[in-house]
Amino acid sequence: MRESGLNSHIGLSSQGGEGTGVDWVAFGEWWKAWGAPIGVLLTIVGAFIAYAIVRTVIARVVHEVVTGVKRKANAADTEALSNSPLAQVRVVQRTRAIGSVLNTLAGWLIGAFALILILSILGVNPASLVAMAGFLGAAAGIGAQGVIKDFLNGLFMVFEDQVGIGDTVDLGAAAGIVESVGIRVTQVRDINGTLWYVRNGEIVRVGNESQGWARVVIDQAVPYTADIDAVSERLIEVATAMSEDVDWLGRIIDKPAVWGIESISAEAVVVRLVVKTRASAKYEAARELRRRVKDGLDDLGVTLPSLQKIVVKGLEEGR
Repeated sequence: MRESGLNSHIGLSSQGGEGTGVDWVAFGEWWKAWGAPIGVLLTIVGAFIAYAIVRTVIARVVHEVVTGVKRKANAADTEALSNSPLAQVRVVQRTRAIGSVLNTLAGWLIGAFALILILSILGVNPASLVAMAGFLGAAAGIGAQGVIKDFLNGLFMVFEDQVGIGDTVDLGAAAGIVESVGIRVTQVRDINGTLWYVRNGEIVRVGNESQGWARVVIDQAVPYTADIDAVSERLIEVATAMSEDVDWLGRIIDKPAVWGIESISAEAVVVRLVVKTRASAKYEAARELRRRVKDGLDDLGVTLPSLQKIVVKGLEEGR
């Protein structure tokens, strides 16, 4: 009697003592009672497993990229622009930021898909679910437009490598050296030491002085009566000697050039000298070049015009 009740509970039936079979009616009743909770449980477990797999894959890719960058940084060709320490930091940071974004995006997508499955198992109409999701998305977009704009701008800045750690940039709202690039906020340290937190959504343009190459431009004023050909020749000599100096061989990457006369006035003629350098060496090269230009013009006997004296004289004549 007890055995017959147990068989009935688990969906088995005896037929005259000659074997057993599945009682599909009883099994249907049991699944109707327990199928939804089991389906929800399996969906949740599957979502966690899928997210763990995705995170492992992303972490492995990020680790391989970072390891490759560090291995490359130890190579002998350390003078190459793509192998500079700041370039290595930029690649590592960019890769980790992308990995973090992908983890977050994967988590949201898997969670949303699991939620849809769970609600479907519980008998919620998929059409009404999609409509509700659209309404909630629109409400969230209206209420958090600033955050979404910051996130999207930061995402594109990271993927497009517009800025990186150590870059000298002009973001409009702040200018200086980048210390951190986040998905929502970029930190910039200006020349006075102030750390600016710039929301990525407020950045409408990025002027990056640290990517590729730079150009030192010196507009040198000389007296109107000076021999322009001799001055131009001396400027070329000074800049060429600097470019051939051992200390500057790796930082000046092209031959210096005098582009000619930039402007003329009654008191002075402005001659433009340009030198192409690595981006990271622009300001240091400009300071050293100005010092050498000053010494070269002193040797040539050229006395620079005093612009302050010219302005004062003009004011006095106007009285």
